Amino acid sequence: MTAPQFLTLHELVKKARQKLNHDNWDYIVGGAETETTLRRNRLALDSLAFRPRVLRDVSHIDASTKFLGRTLRLPLVLAPIGGLELFAPEGGGAAAKAAQQFGVAHMLSSVCDPGLEAVAQAAPDALRMFQLYTRGDAAWVDAMAERAIAAGYGAFCLTVDTAYYSRRERDLAKRHSRSGPMPQREFQARLTWSDVARLKAKFALPLILKGIATAEDATLALEHGVDMIYVSNHGGRQLDYGRGAMDVLPEIAAAVGGRTPIIIDGGFNRGTDIVKALAAGASLVGIGRMQCIGLAAGGQAGLVRLLEILEQEIHICLGLLGVNSWAGLDRSYLHPAPPVSTGAALSAFPLLTLEEQAFY
Repeated sequence: MTAPQFLTLHELVKKARQKLNHDNWDYIVGGAETETTLRRNRLALDSLAFRPRVLRDVSHIDASTKFLGRTLRLPLVLAPIGGLELFAPEGGGAAAKAAQQFGVAHMLSSVCDPGLEAVAQAAPDALRMFQLYTRGDAAWVDAMAERAIAAGYGAFCLTVDTAYYSRRERDLAKRHSRSGPMPQREFQARLTWSDVARLKAKFALPLILKGIATAEDATLALEHGVDMIYVSNHGGRQLDYGRGAMDVLPEIAAAVGGRTPIIIDGGFNRGTDIVKALAAGASLVGIGRMQCIGLAAGGQAGLVRLLEILEQEIHICLGLLGVNSWAGLDRSYLHPAPPVSTGAALSAFPLLTLEEQAFY
């Protein structure tokens, strides 16, 4: 058997950087304006230490989970990202096929090629969810929901934190226009809770709201019958000076009180990050930047390899914490601690420059 090309996550990061041009690399590592929210995502994770327990039988680790009636190999969803075709020719199709091959969930962005029907055909057996940016009136939104249902998507996700498009200064400073004209963007700014109520009344497909960042809005979502809360700050790419996603999670978990699943994304790069989120009350963790890195490094195979390494990290972390399944994990395994990183998008990989370092 041939040894895998990548043994560590930082090797995938390095390969992705070698293969991407500067503009597409900035799309992965950049955020809005000062990139403070982006850094706080990492710092919120890095400010949590573990409290391990010992002398427990951890000879068998089960990191699988149940979600939407399906068994997932890990509590992961490949988060919705626009423009995945920048990183692999098949775009969303490559990500969906990787999710199907490995056994995690996939959420397709409505601004990702090759579109929801083609992605469904590429990975018919994957647990697929569809995320929508609103670009039309109620009839347009309903038509998109009907297409998602017809294509076999298991949930419909409405993004609610993009009323205005942020200033991505890495692009502005280079005079690089990534998205071009965005007609009908005003429909996103007009979204209200009445639209949520209308969707819930009309469609049985589970409804997710992505971009919830306060207990108040989580409570309102439950009052409107929303089926899942998606905690996200768009990876630090929308509102600058927001809180880190893991700083937000405790108040959301308290407001939800176990009544509905919580998905979270924002700076989750390592297996230990995923363990922290589950200990703090999340049901599923979305990976965005790392998804782009896996695809850029090696397409579908690169993304599957990234998931394999994450699984190894998770198994080791759970075992060393003294738990053998997610049911045994809770907040008692977490403790606040001073961060030792800079909070940069890829600060979870301190060995990126390993080959350049001299050891004596």
